[in-house]
Amino acid sequence: MTTTTDGIALDPNAALVVIDVQQGFEDSAYWGPRNNPGAEDNITALLDAWQRTGRPVVLVRHDSVHPDSPLAAGTPGNAFRDFVEKRRADTALLVTKTVNSAFYGTPDLQEWLTAAGIGQLVPVGIQTNMCVETTARMAGNLGHRVLLPLDATHTFDLAGPAGLHLTADELATATAVSLHGGGFAQVVTTAQLLAATAE
Repeated sequence: MTTTTDGIALDPNAALVVIDVQQGFEDSAYWGPRNNPGAEDNITALLDAWQRTGRPVVLVRHDSVHPDSPLAAGTPGNAFRDFVEKRRADTALLVTKTVNSAFYGTPDLQEWLTAAGIGQLVPVGIQTNMCVETTARMAGNLGHRVLLPLDATHTFDLAGPAGLHLTADELATATAVSLHGGGFAQVVTTAQLLAATAE
C-alpha cells in the first residue's frame, strides 16, 4: 500500500473503474449543461497512471434499453469515447450494464474483484450523481475501500419535483458530501491519486 504525505492510501492492486465514458454523453441537446470540463483529462491521466503501474482497470459500459437514449445498445453513442477506446486493450475487465450500478452488470464485478483479491476501488466517469455515485455506494456497502476523485467525473443539470432544479456543480457537491460524510468513500483529487501512483 502506498500512503502519500496527505494521507491517501492506495493499494498496489486498487482497481480503477471507468464508468460510462461513452460517445452518447456528448449529446448536449439531450443531456443539457454539464460541469467539470476537465474530467476527461483527469480520467486519461488516471488511466495512464494505472496502466503504467500495472494496476487493474475495469471499463463499464451502459447499454441502455431505451431506444431513444443516446446510449442505446448498437448505436454510435453506445461506443466508448476515443481516449478510452484507445486504451481498452490494456484493461482487465469489461462490464456491461443496463442500470446505474456497475455491480449489476455482466460479468459480475463483485465476483471478479473477490477472485482477484481486490479490496479497493477508484470509480471515475459519468454521471457523478448517477452511475458513479451508485457504484461507489454499493462498493462501500460490500466492504470495499473507495477513493473517489470527484474531479474525474462529471454530470448534468437536473430537474426534480415541484420545480426544484440543481446545477451539475450542485449535484456533484451533494454527491461528494453524501459519499464522504456518509462513509461510503473518501473523496480525493486526481492529483492526490497521481502522487500516490508515483511513490
